[in-house]
Amino acid sequence: MKKIFITLIIALVSFASCKKSYLNTFPTDNVASASAFKTSADALLVLNGVHRATYSRETQGDYGQPSMMIYMDMLGEDLVMNAVGNGWYNNEYKWLSHRNENSGLCSYAYRFYYRIISNVNLIIANIDAASGPQAEKNYVKGNALTYRAWCHFNLVQLFGKRYDKSVANTQLGVPLMVTPTSEGQARATVEEVYTQINADLNAAIILLTTSRPNKSHFNVNVARGIKARIALTQQNWSLAATEAAAARAGFSLMSNTQYLDGFVNYANPEWMWGIDHIDDQSGFFGAFHSYLSCNYNSTNIRTNPKSINKLIYDALPATDIRTKCWDKTGSLTAIVPAGGIRRPYMAQKFKLEGLAPSTITQGDVVYMRAAEMYLIEAEAKARNNDEPGARTALFTLVNNRNPSYVMSTNTGQALINEIMLHRRVELWGEGFRFLDLKRLNLPLDRNGSNHILALANIFDMPAGNNAWEFLIPRGELNANPLCVQNPL
Repeated sequence: MKKIFITLIIALVSFASCKKSYLNTFPTDNVASASAFKTSADALLVLNGVHRATYSRETQGDYGQPSMMIYMDMLGEDLVMNAVGNGWYNNEYKWLSHRNENSGLCSYAYRFYYRIISNVNLIIANIDAASGPQAEKNYVKGNALTYRAWCHFNLVQLFGKRYDKSVANTQLGVPLMVTPTSEGQARATVEEVYTQINADLNAAIILLTTSRPNKSHFNVNVARGIKARIALTQQNWSLAATEAAAARAGFSLMSNTQYLDGFVNYANPEWMWGIDHIDDQSGFFGAFHSYLSCNYNSTNIRTNPKSINKLIYDALPATDIRTKCWDKTGSLTAIVPAGGIRRPYMAQKFKLEGLAPSTITQGDVVYMRAAEMYLIEAEAKARNNDEPGARTALFTLVNNRNPSYVMSTNTGQALINEIMLHRRVELWGEGFRFLDLKRLNLPLDRNGSNHILALANIFDMPAGNNAWEFLIPRGELNANPLCVQNPL
């Protein structure tokens, strides 16, 4: 992996108020590593830069993890495009970009996660020798290890084959980068990548014993939440359920009133990890809510409002508060920017409130919620023959969203189907569907829904097809002779 993919940027920010005090950026190539990590306080500045990099804008369509979340749902069947709009995300929706080694998506996804890994590898390599309180050093290192695990996890899911616990998983994953180097590495096996991911997370959980300054940083709950996601992907059902339950400890489910606030405030008690948007650092037309909200006054929102797959929406009873996150009729007008088109089942989940559409910038973005942890626990227990436990976890979540919901009496596959329906509705637009289909070895099926053939291009993709793997970007292959391409 040559330097084209590991450009290192350190953002100097105030640790006490990372979200409001972004001051400067500079490439680490211009400063000695010893200077950047002389003290634990210095290392905290580097860590804050990593946090900020998760939502830094590179281009209009590439702005960190929020854009990756949109990409993941564009590749699924639950987010519906209603028009070409101004072109953004069209080729991703059509399953073209991730199968083009020269595409911006393949290049950006690869570069984004490896750039973070490069930064945290410097932290991990230098923090032990830094001066400062041991608790602070542990906190910084725990965050860095969590980031390294999280990034490798995202990369191996995109560019590698799915993990299958019934085999040895010797299939190709991604290069493992665990030291500060710009030398190219061969692709490790999927098993080797997951072994490193879990080792990093286990070490991080031990180190993360202190509180964090805000929800943009990691604490032990978020680290265990990521571990629950990983265990679910590895079909380690028992561990997934245990870690999910531990991760959500201390976080309550939001009220029905809060559920309709627009998913824009990271002070929400259910949010475990997310970004507190900095008001004076607007991404304008290159941010999450510029594409998935219902009322940001952008060309994309006005001409291409997004909808939910009608099949999962129609499965919800009217008493479920989540039905109000989409407009089945497409007739609501108050929240649509002037001149905006309206379509059935159009989204209202992400909504910027309190400002006129012409002056709205962006809202906060959630990366992890307690609801996801309940869903992980329910799914894992259902797949591990603990149906009473699965029903209980599901009931706690769904009864909160729908007071009329009663404990499920479903068993077997019917119970799993019920859990997965609620997962699809609950996490719509939060970046899970493509990864869920891949981890479960399920086909893409957009049939019978409100997808439009001319826009979607692909309605079916069989499970296990080569198209479920992103292609390694051509720039990486040219720079790193040890790296090989996925099957075309």
